[in-house]
Amino acid sequence: MSESFDCAKCSESLYGRKYIQTDSGPYCVPCYDNTFANTCAECQQLIGHDSRELFYEDRHFHEGCFRCCRCQRSLADEPFTCQDSELLCNDCYCSAFSSQCSACGETVMPGSRKLEYGGQTWHEHCFLCSGCEQPLGSRSFVPDKGAHYCVPCYENKFAPRCARCSKTLTQGGVTYRDQPWHRECLVCTGCQTPLAGQQFTSRDEDPYCVTCFGELFAPKCSSCKRPIVGLGGGKYVSFEDRHWHHNCFSCARCSTSLVGQGFVPDGDQVLCQGCSQAGP
Repeated sequence: MSESFDCAKCSESLYGRKYIQTDSGPYCVPCYDNTFANTCAECQQLIGHDSRELFYEDRHFHEGCFRCCRCQRSLADEPFTCQDSELLCNDCYCSAFSSQCSACGETVMPGSRKLEYGGQTWHEHCFLCSGCEQPLGSRSFVPDKGAHYCVPCYENKFAPRCARCSKTLTQGGVTYRDQPWHRECLVCTGCQTPLAGQQFTSRDEDPYCVTCFGELFAPKCSSCKRPIVGLGGGKYVSFEDRHWHHNCFSCARCSTSLVGQGFVPDGDQVLCQGCSQAGP
């Protein structure tokens, strides 16, 4: 009588049948699959012993079930990405989750160097200055009506220029005669003293500090011989070709102020009427 040779699971004879030997004994194919085979995460069917099985992150797949969830392309021999437990081929992942370059319109691939600004994305090599067309990279830039300029190009194209030296004003500056000036360029034509924040006047469109203007152009007081400048509301009296500060216009003898009063010229002097009538 022959020795029994039965399936360890269903106990049916394995004589003349295909079987699989395991450490716990031989199994007929159906019992082996039901006992040891993994379940496909996609179709939920058993992955038979004679099927190619793929494994990814604790999940098992038939070879034919391991595919992109969007385009259904097989991922068995393709690079892929897992997004929220869904398997995606690189093309579908880029279309769904990657940005398009605002310059060339091509996909900015995950992991590639890129620049983002104002809700837009560029390949690093596509983000160029609108002036010199050189890559901006990590350099400072200035946006202007959809264009982007490196700082030197923006200054050359848009920044105001100093009326004196014609160089661009990048910050600060003062306005004189409706024109921009560097603070260090607005100086007295006479002594070169900086005039920004100071009182000054002009002659023939050239700026002068109060001191230089008085020395060079202002009339001299016939009494104290100092320049008469009208800045700050200064008042003076003129008679013929002579001029006096208000506080200097007084009688040469009694020093009475003659502002608003009658007076009598006496050579280089002026006298009040009383002193004039009193005689020499």
